[in-house]
This record gives sequence, C-alpha cells and structure tokens, in this order.
Amino acid sequence: MAGYFELRHIVGFEETNLVGNVYYVNYLRWQGRCREMFLHQKAPTVLDELRADLKLFTLKAECEYFAEITALDELSVRMRLNELTQTQIQFSFDYVVLRPDDREELVAQGRQRIACMRGPNTETVPTRVPAALREALAPYGGSGQC
Repeated sequence: MAGYFELRHIVGFEETNLVGNVYYVNYLRWQGRCREMFLHQKAPTVLDELRADLKLFTLKAECEYFAEITALDELSVRMRLNELTQTQIQFSFDYVVLRPDDREELVAQGRQRIACMRGPNTETVPTRVPAALREALAPYGGSGQC
C-alpha cells in the first residue's frame, strides 16, 4: 500500500497559459478530480449518499508551487488524509511529475478541507463523516487522524 490515493494525468495544451506552463487554477481542479475518483473507486456507496442529501462542502483549498510543468507532462496527483474529525476531512496533495527516465519531481503541494453536511440548501447542517467514507480513508491516513 502506497499510503496515498493516486490520480494519473497527462497535462493537456488547454491546461496551459500563453507562456506555456500550467495555469495555476488547474492544480485546484485536479484536487477535485482526485477526490471524485477516490469516491468513485474506493467509496462508491458514498456516491449514493451524495445523490440523496449528503453534501461535501469545500471549506478551504490551497496550493503551493515549486516548479513549472507544461503540456504533455505526466503528472501523479497523490492524495493523503491529514485529519479526520467528526464532521470534517482534511487532505493533502502532492503533485509529482513522472519523468521518462523514472525520476519523480515534486512540483507542488496542496491542501483541501471539506465538511460533511446534510439537509436542504436553506437548512443544511453539519453531519458526521459517513462510516463508509471513514473506512475507505483509513489506509490513506497520517498521524493527524482523530
């Protein structure tokens, strides 16, 4: 077990800016995509709850950049669980470029905090992280788990 959930991605030209490097907002998009694929692959029953009344509110998302990447770079977005409380989850993300010579280069790191909520939009209230999601997250946790 690697200790992280991985999303592989080949950077497209549409994800770059006029200078040719990846536009910064794409890193946040990839965080969301990684989280979605985690749910799809590791916690599919949570998707049913999302279709009902569970909501995952993103409270905070951030990214720190160390190096530029460009179109057609192969990227590994590695998500780890940093903190799990009764109603919130915090993830960290490592953005690693996979070079053709098998070298890996850490190019950015991000964090995202989400809250679990339930109820209609006008009366949404915090709720416990579903048991199925807690279970799915267990292999990816760090020392910050509660």
